[in-house]
Amino acid sequence: MTSLMLETSGVQLVVRLIKNRLFAATGPEPKAPAIYGEKYLKRLLWYLLGGTRGGPTRAEILKTLRDRPLNANQLAESLRVDYKTIQHHLRVLEENGLAAPSEKGAYGAMIFLTPKMEEAIPFLEEIWSKIGRTKISTPRKEDR
Repeated sequence: MTSLMLETSGVQLVVRLIKNRLFAATGPEPKAPAIYGEKYLKRLLWYLLGGTRGGPTRAEILKTLRDRPLNANQLAESLRVDYKTIQHHLRVLEENGLAAPSEKGAYGAMIFLTPKMEEAIPFLEEIWSKIGRTKISTPRKEDR
């Protein structure tokens, strides 16, 4: 085998391991009755993003994770928010089935959007357009 083939198969193995751990950590998606599907998800997002003080931070986290998975420390640096604050918001998002770590309880675990949240990205955009906050930004630490 050439080094390129070994490198490619190694990358594929890592990707497969991450996917397996992500699905093992999140478990199977609970089957919600059709009557609660879209309507329930919209209400949940309205509550978590528009009805609480932490909504803008949670929306920033979701938008950042939409682009690429990061760990809690990388999210804190990227959003210029305290690490403990990020941990709190990630816990809320995880409890509500919107984000999931690659490994439960592991330090440095990558955080991914769940399939349910990936499908709900249009709802996220719709909610922010309705409440007039299309560009969410968090204050820098120096400005506080």
